[in-house]
Amino acid sequence: MYKELAKYYDLIYHWKDYEKESCRIKELIVKYKKSEGKQLLDVGCGTGKHLEYFKDIYSCTGVDLNDEILDIARENIKNVIFRQADMVNLHLNSKFDIITCLFSAIGHVKTYSNLEKTIQNFASHLENGGGVIIEPWFTKSVFMVGRPGMTTYDSEEIKIARLNSTKLEGDISVMEMHYLIAEKNKDVKHFVGTNELGLFEID
Repeated sequence: MYKELAKYYDLIYHWKDYEKESCRIKELIVKYKKSEGKQLLDVGCGTGKHLEYFKDIYSCTGVDLNDEILDIARENIKNVIFRQADMVNLHLNSKFDIITCLFSAIGHVKTYSNLEKTIQNFASHLENGGGVIIEPWFTKSVFMVGRPGMTTYDSEEIKIARLNSTKLEGDISVMEMHYLIAEKNKDVKHFVGTNELGLFEID
């Protein structure tokens, strides 16, 4: 399902202000980074929207597990290296001054053991004095079980509605996702899938 949905990804998240978020991240980098270089790695980069605003200052690499998403990133974002990789088993043979993992991508590791491996991977790819910026998913204590959600996109050419329900299985949030997509002069498409993200508490 997610291969087929890749081309609709940026429409589904049309509301997201990547430019504003990237400006805030740049401020954090300036404040905390001690290394001299400008190599940036974005893990779970999706279609590369944050990298579009990082590449003016940094030499950027983006990795994601989804090849179809990366194809869109390569088409839309130039002068950035994109590679298919799993953050739990990350071996790039390169070091970076900044590693970012944004838009709750860290939740895809699901378990604490995978989270530990991922953080170790980030550390092994980091230059001395470099920094890691991770945008978390919900913690278990604040995740709202049973809450329905809906996201829509509306234009003359295409209408999209994504609805989801939420439940909890151990330390994993489970969201059943239903996508309705109506494009001009095409039949309505209906996709159903499950999105599972780990819930990690802050000690």
